[in-house]
Amino acid sequence: MAVPSWLLVCLLRGAIAAASEPNPPHICSGCCAGSVRNSSAVAAFCGAREGAELLGRCCLEKEAVVGLDLGNCSLHQLCPSFQEASTAIVIDLTINSLEPPPEDAFRGFTQLQTLALPAELDCPGGSNVWDNVTTQGSSRICHSQRNPCNGSGGFGWLCPEDSFCTPDGPGLHLCLCEGPYHGYKCLRQGTFPYLMFYGTLGAVTTGLSILLWVTQRRKVKAL
Repeated sequence: MAVPSWLLVCLLRGAIAAASEPNPPHICSGCCAGSVRNSSAVAAFCGAREGAELLGRCCLEKEAVVGLDLGNCSLHQLCPSFQEASTAIVIDLTINSLEPPPEDAFRGFTQLQTLALPAELDCPGGSNVWDNVTTQGSSRICHSQRNPCNGSGGFGWLCPEDSFCTPDGPGLHLCLCEGPYHGYKCLRQGTFPYLMFYGTLGAVTTGLSILLWVTQRRKVKAL
């Protein structure tokens, strides 16, 4: 039985529309059900940003998470997908019995400017890496994370020569090699020898393959 052409067109359009729809990050609905609470700072933040939209527990802007509300979610630990919100500017984790998160739980959260936590938890990196820390009832609010590479007390001095310090989250930093330097402690100069590396790797792989083929062939003949 032939399928009507109009039905094929409808199915094709539906498939194209489904493929073009963006897949929201798992953190927006897979960690805590419901939507952003009206009382959360995320709701006010998202409403004031042009082009931002609420989806599940997230405020999205061009498919990136800029706000995350996981308040009152009965959480004891941060979700495995928490790193999906590393682009967030505002995060609300209040009204949860959270255990102290690991030191690098906020690694990569370089845009984070407002973090609301249960009052019994300290701001990640310590109070000294935030411009302002306030307590409001049962909540602790960490405002405006500082650049850990700036100032006399920064971590820039820990970076080796021919490298520079860059922020990697609250109280966290990275040392990146400058210019032509690369490798351990940025001691090597020049571009990485890709041709030599892959050429040697290919030669070794080919040699091992031939050796195994010959060995296995001898075993087969012996049988």
